[in-house]
Amino acid sequence: MSEGLEDTYQSDARIIVEFQDVAYAIDGVAILNDLILKIEKGEVLVLLGESGCGKTTTLRLINRLIEPTSGEVLVQGKSTLDWKSIKLKRQIGYVMQDGGLFPHFTVAENVALVPTLEGWETGRKSARTTEMLDLVGLAPAKFATRYPHELSGGQRQRVGVARALASDPDLLLLDEPFGALDAITRTNLQKEFAKLVRELGKTAVFVTHDLHEAMLLGTRIALMEKGEIVFIDEPGHFERSELPLARAYLETVKL
Repeated sequence: MSEGLEDTYQSDARIIVEFQDVAYAIDGVAILNDLILKIEKGEVLVLLGESGCGKTTTLRLINRLIEPTSGEVLVQGKSTLDWKSIKLKRQIGYVMQDGGLFPHFTVAENVALVPTLEGWETGRKSARTTEMLDLVGLAPAKFATRYPHELSGGQRQRVGVARALASDPDLLLLDEPFGALDAITRTNLQKEFAKLVRELGKTAVFVTHDLHEAMLLGTRIALMEKGEIVFIDEPGHFERSELPLARAYLETVKL
């Protein structure tokens, strides 16, 4: 996967994120092992795997919530270690389980968080907040002044997505954002998210342990096991994989 990397990276504007032989360890215990990965603009890459396989660690390395033990993670052609950490984080939309909202901020204040930190003018910020709430199906007149505890789980997730999109980032990171929701709400949000990302042309990295979700949302699936990517390809090819772990996952979606 890494053949020709040094020669092609700078000229390949399609690549928005790249892992170059990235390892990550905690107290000498390996979490990721020499990870090599390219993520192209406009794709939804799903990191699929069981708990502890390294998928959330991989996600967190992209926006420098953690730093690699060795190797390099590049975002837009630049090592994450060469970015100013705050600037990098503000340029990447990040959605986690239950939205990760600030409880003492209203919905509007949560959505406008990054534009506020970036010093947007009040009118522009207000217009963008309204636009984002409309986009995720939350009527601003009804929801803008509410607080997170006044929302359902699905509504909080919608606010989390709106906040991630507010500053118009090229890249979205999503860490099992729909995992805590009931089945019906989860399915509805999955479909809406897939439609939204396609329409906006965003690049997304989506962590899940749910194969159905991976097949629905991903343009590619990266299956992880013990800190390594053991399969990466389109969903249709995943269905034909003979890897034991892939077959085990496929058994979970059979009726």
